[in-house]
Amino acid sequence: MNYIEISVITTTEATEAVSYILEDEGASGVAIEDPNDFILMNKNKTDWDYVESELIEAMGTDVRVKGYFPETTYSDDLIKSVQSRVDLLTDFGLDKGKAEISSKTIKEEDWSNAWKRYFKPFKAGEKVVIKPTWENYDIQEDDIIVEIDPGMAFGTGNHETTLMCIKLLERYVKKGDKVYDVGCGSGILGIAAAKLGADNVLCVDLDGVACKVASENVEVNKEIDKIEVRNCNLLDAASAKADLIVANIIADVIISFTTQTLEFLRHDGIFISSGIILDRRDEVVNELKKHQFNILEIVQMGEWCAIAAKRD
Repeated sequence: MNYIEISVITTTEATEAVSYILEDEGASGVAIEDPNDFILMNKNKTDWDYVESELIEAMGTDVRVKGYFPETTYSDDLIKSVQSRVDLLTDFGLDKGKAEISSKTIKEEDWSNAWKRYFKPFKAGEKVVIKPTWENYDIQEDDIIVEIDPGMAFGTGNHETTLMCIKLLERYVKKGDKVYDVGCGSGILGIAAAKLGADNVLCVDLDGVACKVASENVEVNKEIDKIEVRNCNLLDAASAKADLIVANIIADVIISFTTQTLEFLRHDGIFISSGIILDRRDEVVNELKKHQFNILEIVQMGEWCAIAAKRD
């Protein structure tokens, strides 16, 4: 089966919103090509040894968010709908950038594999290393390896929002913890939590494709005894209180979701939220404080921030 790739040229600020639009319109997968993420991820000079120079040049400077739609579901009305929703992002205070939209037909084997040449092993935190399943990596002392094949979920872990979550998980996950990973994507954060010592992890996502990919990655990492993956909305599948909840989503969802965290987070439990554009930081902080959370720290990378908060 062939796919139609709809590509939106936008800004780093608007990537999460554009991704949501494409997913909401029915995309089977979404890929983000942001040169800013790539440069940030490879800020250490030695990191560039993993990357071919022509790949760096090929990325250019534009941020592209690409959605992949089955050819059978594509129509001109779909393009019009995506364009109109992207154009409305300015009404929400987001810089939509060029907002140029294009489409082309992609063979399934091409779109499933061509992007893999950009995904190399990298250190996401002090200890956690994200390694594609098809790449070799010389393990160093104290490395915690998370092997990932994002498949159609396209969660490679190199976005600032994910990197900040991993750094915070390294600080706050304790041995024996129960952890909920909300909006798990390809399962990176849940798997990292298990490898950092959590005994029980529930990964949830509204996207069935993401859940399938996350389950496969859990198996690859040999963490099936610790991790359960469920296809549901937010914490609808939760049944007990967690020691830590991590949610890498967007500011609006975090704000609306804060009340539910109280139901499923122990007193003194940690809530790590990410996917928050800097302009929305104060809104999220105020909502957390309003719902019995003390702010432990706020970390920032690029135009994004993540918040670690403790429940009273």
